[in-house]
Amino acid sequence: MIEFFSNLSPIYQALIASLFTWSITILGASIVFFFKKINKSIMDALLGFSAGVMISASFWSLLNPSMELSNSLKLSNSIVFLGFFSGGLLLFIGDKIYSYFSKKKSISNDSFKRCAMLIFSITLHNIPEGLVVGVAFGSLVYGIQGATLASAITLAIGIGIQNFPEGSAISLPLRREGLSRKKAFLYGQLSGIVEPISAILGAILVLKVRTILPFLLSFAAGAMIYVVVEELIPESQTNKRKDLMALFTLIGFSVMMILDISLG
Repeated sequence: MIEFFSNLSPIYQALIASLFTWSITILGASIVFFFKKINKSIMDALLGFSAGVMISASFWSLLNPSMELSNSLKLSNSIVFLGFFSGGLLLFIGDKIYSYFSKKKSISNDSFKRCAMLIFSITLHNIPEGLVVGVAFGSLVYGIQGATLASAITLAIGIGIQNFPEGSAISLPLRREGLSRKKAFLYGQLSGIVEPISAILGAILVLKVRTILPFLLSFAAGAMIYVVVEELIPESQTNKRKDLMALFTLIGFSVMMILDISLG
């Protein structure tokens, strides 16, 4: 199975990996059929672990290869900074747009508006996550140090894990808003459909224009760090056992680092 996957083109690898991350969103959204509430500590532990994986991947699988390739292409290292900052800035602007429209909804208590904004928020963050997967697999064709199939797969797994609570974070509130279980599930999983689309786009961009690869790698890293700092860690730290949640973040970072170093 692994041999078959490794022989596929990076675009197909990115597609399969992003379909996996979307399937975890679907799994998270399906919780609405079984539970009214989910144990918060389990969710927080998953978020903390994913945060650690994504922080580690941002350096070992994205930033470090970005700097290596930038040097080999004799490009200025400022492109790495620009890419990293642009990735975070894009999500920052997206959050501001979301906040602006969120204020509008206070004028009306219409449940549809609340549901729409909730879906929009998480869908927005799923776009760069798909891009990250596409860039990670697309960059493998260049044989850059630090960019390995194992690290790309682990990165996809880390993103997939944190998609589970995202799926349930949409479907459960929608159910509370009065939507049927089927509709709540449909909208919950639909937020993840952008990941395969953006993953394919990311892989194609990397394969077609090698000179922009350092920018795309660092861009993906910046987007990931923004999501981790702005969403995953703060959410996991709302738990009463903050120390335990921080430990899960360290475990996630260590697992990804060990895999990158030993298999890279």
